[in-house]
Amino acid sequence: MKLLLDANAFIWAYARPTELSPAARRALSDVANDRFVSIASLWEIGIKMSIGKLSFVENLAQALDDIAAASLPITLEHVACVRTLPFHHRDPFDRMMIAQAIEEDLTIVTRDRRVSAYGVPVLPA
Repeated sequence: MKLLLDANAFIWAYARPTELSPAARRALSDVANDRFVSIASLWEIGIKMSIGKLSFVENLAQALDDIAAASLPITLEHVACVRTLPFHHRDPFDRMMIAQAIEEDLTIVTRDRRVSAYGVPVLPA
């Protein structure tokens, strides 16, 4: 399975794994599964850290390494896809993550119930 962690799931996987559902913890601990975090989510985390809304590790690359995840770049195909999405969700970071999941055939690890309205596979975080 190819997993795309939203910003909260990434934070929990790194700093507070007990916050994750048992199913999400099992999936993230399975070495056969690929783990990704969108650059959009990392950007969102960086913004929240810079304005004091979030306290998290300074070295996001190391945090990704520590949970054996890779950053997922934003491509022109992702941008084209996000333009066609209905507005079930208004958050631009989440909309990009949804477009990436559609284009890359990823399962999103999230607690955000609005994500499932897009028909993408979701693993409850």
